[in-house]
Amino acid sequence: MPAGSGVRGPAMPVLTELLHRLRGRVARTPLVGRLAGGDEESTAVALAQGFVASLMILVGSWGVGWLASTQQSVFARTTFLHPLRVEAPGVIACTVLLALGSMVLCRAWLRLGQRGGDDAGTQGRAVRNAVLLWSAPLMLTFPIFSRDVYSYFGQGRLLHSGLSPYENWISQLPGWFAQGSDSLWAESASPYGPLFLMASQAIYFVTNAVPEAGVILFRVLAAAGVLLCLYVLPRLASAHGSDPAWAVWISLSNPLFLLNMIAGVHNDALMLGGILLSFLLARRGRPLAALLAVSVAIGIKPIAVLALPFIGLALAGRGAGWPARVRAWLYTGAVVAAALTLFGWVSGLWFGWIPAMAGAGSAAFPYAPVGLLGLGIGWLASLAGADLSTVADLVFTVFKLAALGLTAFLALRRPAMEPVLGCAYALTAAVVLAPIIQPWYFLWLVPLFAAVKVHTGGWVRFWYLLSMVLVLAGVVDQVSVAQWINIALVRGIAAAVGLLYLAYLVFVDPKTAQLFTRRTLEKGPQTP
Repeated sequence: MPAGSGVRGPAMPVLTELLHRLRGRVARTPLVGRLAGGDEESTAVALAQGFVASLMILVGSWGVGWLASTQQSVFARTTFLHPLRVEAPGVIACTVLLALGSMVLCRAWLRLGQRGGDDAGTQGRAVRNAVLLWSAPLMLTFPIFSRDVYSYFGQGRLLHSGLSPYENWISQLPGWFAQGSDSLWAESASPYGPLFLMASQAIYFVTNAVPEAGVILFRVLAAAGVLLCLYVLPRLASAHGSDPAWAVWISLSNPLFLLNMIAGVHNDALMLGGILLSFLLARRGRPLAALLAVSVAIGIKPIAVLALPFIGLALAGRGAGWPARVRAWLYTGAVVAAALTLFGWVSGLWFGWIPAMAGAGSAAFPYAPVGLLGLGIGWLASLAGADLSTVADLVFTVFKLAALGLTAFLALRRPAMEPVLGCAYALTAAVVLAPIIQPWYFLWLVPLFAAVKVHTGGWVRFWYLLSMVLVLAGVVDQVSVAQWINIALVRGIAAAVGLLYLAYLVFVDPKTAQLFTRRTLEKGPQTP
């Protein structure tokens, strides 16, 4: 948990004095005063603040969250939410609630870290309760921060129709746009593994194509992944000498994690949980179970295949010579190949995920450095008559090969690197060198680094700020409003509210501003 070394002197005395007076007045109302921060140092206050923030996010999502418009949609056929979704005052109110609630949740997270206390058991219970309590309202939100869940639904529909999501696109389905899928991915091969696609097909079938029911079931899967991470991460951190409470706090109770995994309904938590569980089982001397766990992770999201060399190292043991390492890698490859063959046979998709994964990234995001570089080089080449897409894809391939090369170097180096840390570095390379960088990709990395006690002040302070910036960016970028409402205005309001509160947390708030000063040393709580 972060700890400060005294409250920073106010940079803006007049504003700070006004804020102190306002806090004094608010504090006279006990409940409001406690939720506003007050002088209470109990973790219960941070938990309550986060829960209220989650409720604000819940209500806000009803106005600007993503909603399918198919005939099967329950809410699309009713007028119950019209005051919030089609009337400008309701949309603006929900936007403010979503933006403000998201930033208040960030403050609750920071304050929870500062209020951890000295007892390791108390710290562990506090962060675990935060994950559970703050997630509860998010289970009922409309999808926010992403509408990928509707792509899951569409790919399940493809498979249910007898089409391979690796060879066919969502845009081939009648009414695909009304079903809620993002047009950006409508003509892309599925990046998910056969195990997850079978789950998507089953969800599409049992819900009878009702999107709201599909969202609920996909969210149950996402919550299962969060619970798996919550079970495994503290045990893995403890096994590596890291502080379990700090590891859970910095990664799993982080609003960026909860809002993307629970509210955003992403399957990444299941993949991450499988990787973490695999390392834990390997450390406990259960090789077959470890390899089955990572096979499931690959069957959900094939990028997890990058963990295999390091799972092999974990099975071989620290300090193992080349013969032991090679035997471990051969055993790892044989078991995982058998499991994936089984998944491919049952699904009928076999190994279609391999070319799909190799071709992933054709829809580059300009704000990913490699995406920007590839598009830039492609544009320059197009001036000489070359095809922009062909050249850009070539650049993307070079960087993918560079990520694979770095993974191989980390796995083969002598002396052998700590396997969990090596996996963290390999996934970092895969994220940074990809033409697409989504905010939740960073959430693959932090739990692995936290599990092996990598929490120096510099990157931790940066992670605080990056988490909050990415939360705000998700709010601004992913609001869903009717066509007759000015989306630029709605996004501007969300950005203004979020930036003002973010600036308050970083520069003004006497409790949280100290976390962002150079004098503050971020470190985990000292376990007795």
